[in-house]
Amino acid sequence: MRAILLAGGLSLLGTLLGTRLAISVLVSKGYGQLIRDDGPTSHHTKRGTPTMGGLVIMLSVGVGYGLAMLLTQTEPSASALLLLFLFFGLGLVGFVDDYIKIVKQRSLGLRSKAKMAGQTVIALAFGWGALQFEDENGRTPISYGISFIRDIDGWEFPTVVVLILVLLIVAGTSNGVNLTDGLDGLACGSSAMVFAAYTLVNIWQNNQFCGTHPGPKCYEVRDPLDLAVIAAALTGACFGFLWWNAAPAKIIMGDTGSLSLGGVMAGLAIMTRTELLLLIIGGLFVIISLSVMLQVGWFKATKRATGVGKRIFRMAPLQHHFELAGWEEITIVIRFWIISGLCVAGGLGVFYAEWVAGA
Repeated sequence: MRAILLAGGLSLLGTLLGTRLAISVLVSKGYGQLIRDDGPTSHHTKRGTPTMGGLVIMLSVGVGYGLAMLLTQTEPSASALLLLFLFFGLGLVGFVDDYIKIVKQRSLGLRSKAKMAGQTVIALAFGWGALQFEDENGRTPISYGISFIRDIDGWEFPTVVVLILVLLIVAGTSNGVNLTDGLDGLACGSSAMVFAAYTLVNIWQNNQFCGTHPGPKCYEVRDPLDLAVIAAALTGACFGFLWWNAAPAKIIMGDTGSLSLGGVMAGLAIMTRTELLLLIIGGLFVIISLSVMLQVGWFKATKRATGVGKRIFRMAPLQHHFELAGWEEITIVIRFWIISGLCVAGGLGVFYAEWVAGA
């Protein structure tokens, strides 16, 4: 438990203090955000805001976790190291994307195929590694099944299918957080809630771990306490960064932050055997992703049928629809935070109710 508190506190201090320094450095180098011309016109005022703030989040999480392990004299687990690999790997993909935008002075960085290729390589390497490293009881960091709150009986797949599922979950979640990162503080604040929820989930799974508390409703998760330490570090880092990222944002985390946070969120869900529960806990990201899918799908379908593409929303992702409807940015962010909080509370309620029902 000390490691959890240390990781969260140190990561919070890391982004709270480190982001101020990062803003100065990024401003001095002229690393500012570029704005798409087809986006809401109100966003043009954000042109030049320092970007790539996700680097501070990544550094703070890494240092916070490392110091927590060092101070508590605890050896990092295979699960934690693989999760950090996923976090930093996708952060690197996002960094390349952000850097290209800055160097070439355009609003689009990596081409979609190149970005997807990077996500694919990192996700598959994570998935393959997480199927290795059995502990003394034969548990691997991830399982061969699909899970809601624990592995669903009878749903086990061959390695190739598992790797495809891992890729779909990682790519879907990282892109979902990336789509949400369109308004000041929206993605960061919502992510902090999700990581706080997974901190509680991992603590509970550790307290009911099959290795120490065998029983019909124990959890077969490997290294739940170490996963809780990383989740706490992510929570603290997001909250500290939010001080500077809240409207009006002094810094933007960019794809460096959104892809890494989305990827590690997916990794936590897969490793805690709660892939399907993530659809509830991360409900806001699901809603925003669906808004883009519906918009694109409806536009293409109506264009094929009538020759003129029609839209469901004024603009997608969903938060921009409300901007064009006249809502203030801060109003949208706070209301979407409320939706995210309700999704997180609902997911935790389902998680606990499942245990109570079978206890």
